[in-house]
Amino acid sequence: MPRRPIDITVAGLSGKRAVVTGASDGMGLGIAARLAAAGAEVIMPVRNAGKGEHAVARIRELHPNANLSLRSLDLSSLASVEALGNTLRAEGQPIHILINNAGVMTPPDRQTTADGFELQFGTNYLGHFALVGHLLPLLRAGHARVTSQVSIAARRGAINWDDLNWERRYDGQRAYSQSKIAFGLFGLELDRRSKAHGWTITSNLSHPGVAPTSLLAARPELGRTRDTLQVRLIRALSARGILLGTVDTATLPALMAATGPDSTGGRLYGPSGPGHLGGPPAEQRLYSPLRRAEDAARIWEISERLSETTFAAT
Repeated sequence: MPRRPIDITVAGLSGKRAVVTGASDGMGLGIAARLAAAGAEVIMPVRNAGKGEHAVARIRELHPNANLSLRSLDLSSLASVEALGNTLRAEGQPIHILINNAGVMTPPDRQTTADGFELQFGTNYLGHFALVGHLLPLLRAGHARVTSQVSIAARRGAINWDDLNWERRYDGQRAYSQSKIAFGLFGLELDRRSKAHGWTITSNLSHPGVAPTSLLAARPELGRTRDTLQVRLIRALSARGILLGTVDTATLPALMAATGPDSTGGRLYGPSGPGHLGGPPAEQRLYSPLRRAEDAARIWEISERLSETTFAAT
């Protein structure tokens, strides 16, 4: 049975500056392309310059007038995050949209970032936490909407408060869930603090459901030399239109959260089909691990200390 087309309208974004992490492939590439097609200037911070240049070329094949530029960013290095913050602040242009999309998933063996944090916690969460802190003046100037991409893995699990870096007993899936729960708690706390301090930032969350992205594909640098059985099954189901989304439909919740005229802060947007695995994007109930404001405040304070990033209250 042919898959029913699913899409949303992205309103005109001329004069807006958007930053999308992880835009060199997969969902991030699709998100960047849609924002550029709507007229936004899109900044694409990438770790691999070659992949980034290829991504820019692919977008310009579809949208020749796209306003795109690359910047260097390795979210697993807090020095790299700070350098990008310094670069963009020196440019002095307000940021209107920030989509925190990049991430890594379930390396089979424990790995660490340049700063010694468990790789998923450090890359998926702490790197983005620090990035928002460094960009705060530009986000405030742009009255920005900040969208943080979580995962259905945040539906269950918990923060491993006694061992955030999984040094005692590593479990790749639980560590991944923790990174996305922490990320979600941060996104919600950012919205609360923005309201309390008058930062004029709107912060919300999105999740893509399940789609055949590169997260579970072969990644030798993560110790995964071949595609996982999971990603092969995901590709098969997605190709047949069974339950799951596609890479294109997986971009829609983040686009809705970041640009939708009715999308607000402190909310979660994701696919509305069975199990929230695929389907049209819509607002969803917050996952249980994301509902405790006390947990959000706690992870925020810990993260300021770990990342040596301070969010000025005024």
